Amino acid sequence: MPLTPPFNKVLIANRGEIAIRILRACKELGIKTVAVYAEADANAMHVRLADEAILLGASAPKESYLNIEKILDAARQTDAQAIHPGYGFLSENADFADAVSAAGLTFIGPPASAIRAMGDKARAKITMKAAGVPTVPGAEGLSALDEYLAAAEQIGYPILVKAAAGGGGKGMRLVRSASEMAEALEAARRESQNAFGDERLLIEKYIENAHHIEFQVFGDQHGNLVHLFERECSVQRRHQKIIEESPSPLLTPELREKMGAAAVNAARAVNYFNAGTIEFIYDSLLSSFYFLEMNTRLQVEHPVTEAVTGLDLAQWQIRVAAGEKFPFAQGDLSQRGHAIECRIYAEDPANGFLPSTGKILQFIAPQGPGIRVDAGLANDTEVTHFYDPLLAKIIVSAETREAAIRRMQLALKETVLHGVASNLDFLQAILAHPDFAEGKIHTKWVETSFDWQPANAPLEALIAAALTDTMVENRKSQITSSNEPDPFSPWKSGSRFRV
Repeated sequence: MPLTPPFNKVLIANRGEIAIRILRACKELGIKTVAVYAEADANAMHVRLADEAILLGASAPKESYLNIEKILDAARQTDAQAIHPGYGFLSENADFADAVSAAGLTFIGPPASAIRAMGDKARAKITMKAAGVPTVPGAEGLSALDEYLAAAEQIGYPILVKAAAGGGGKGMRLVRSASEMAEALEAARRESQNAFGDERLLIEKYIENAHHIEFQVFGDQHGNLVHLFERECSVQRRHQKIIEESPSPLLTPELREKMGAAAVNAARAVNYFNAGTIEFIYDSLLSSFYFLEMNTRLQVEHPVTEAVTGLDLAQWQIRVAAGEKFPFAQGDLSQRGHAIECRIYAEDPANGFLPSTGKILQFIAPQGPGIRVDAGLANDTEVTHFYDPLLAKIIVSAETREAAIRRMQLALKETVLHGVASNLDFLQAILAHPDFAEGKIHTKWVETSFDWQPANAPLEALIAAALTDTMVENRKSQITSSNEPDPFSPWKSGSRFRV
């Protein structure tokens, strides 16, 4: 650990559990911290824990966490030397990275050029093909309906229509036959234009029952670039991960080495440094993997990698941003034991995962050997509709996968959360399922194969379940007519999540 802090002061341009995670990493490095916050977060934990805190403005993200100039002004006011974007919000905004640099500050993340190269799905796929990274069979640069139909016939149905500039499931449509193409293209273009201001589309072969496996990559500004092994992320609902683990129960040592090398090649193709994640789709029927996308930021599930490698990724992000060399070559790194992360959301799985708002009346985190909790809440924390409903992450590590599953089950059982609905029971049911024990989960498993009902559901819950669709539409209507929420929040759309 360096004797001199990499920076004197860092501004954290985020909120919730990730802001607290970065804040603690800074403090351990001897760095003073600046929190920024919106009106809704005036009493939030990250505001209480920081050395300084600056109010950005109204609760709507466009007035606060997405307002580049206000964030830069906060950095100037507090004499911060660097800005860490966390995940979500501006973390993958190349214009923000450029603005930070233009202001004479250090952006704690990758170069803006890499963010741009990987943020455009069509451009990223072309770059990956040139780098020899396996990509899903597909076509880019199409315009007319007959071009899409001809390409789809060549690829083979089903195919996926995707927004070239997007992510998080927006501008995405599944097409199983030629008769569905015209309507899917129109809907995807409209949604992509609304979400990203860009109606360009691409199409790819849709892989049924795929596994989602991602590789953490990390590099410094001196040319050292390595992977920190994989995370299995196939337990998802509505394109949103809810359980992640490492090592993946699917990968052999040979396949792990092959995918890791592809991940490093992918990152090197865009001259990447700092923390990033290469996401792959794995077809277990063909034993083939394909590049899906790159997340040019620190992932929500980074603690899983920290648990099996022993590295503090948040601290290393800060250190390499300051110009330090990352001292580990690929051969120096290894996975130790097994780690699992469960995301705790303020949502009701019995009611279509409808997000829940309210005041946290009681939160008691689990404790014990091999248990870590990253949380952004405390008693009296207000959960609002403005932001993503992720409340906390529980991470466990143990010598074996079986031991890690048991430890996570106990940790979830010990967790106390009152005041809002949560997915705690839902997570327990997944961990107890034989398919999870055998590593047979695919990305559509929750939606197609997991039949779950809450135990001893009260009458009120059964009535609410019958009214779910009405509740969702009413909530979306209320939000549309009130302050604008986070554009990537599930409150904005009943079926899309942002991280």
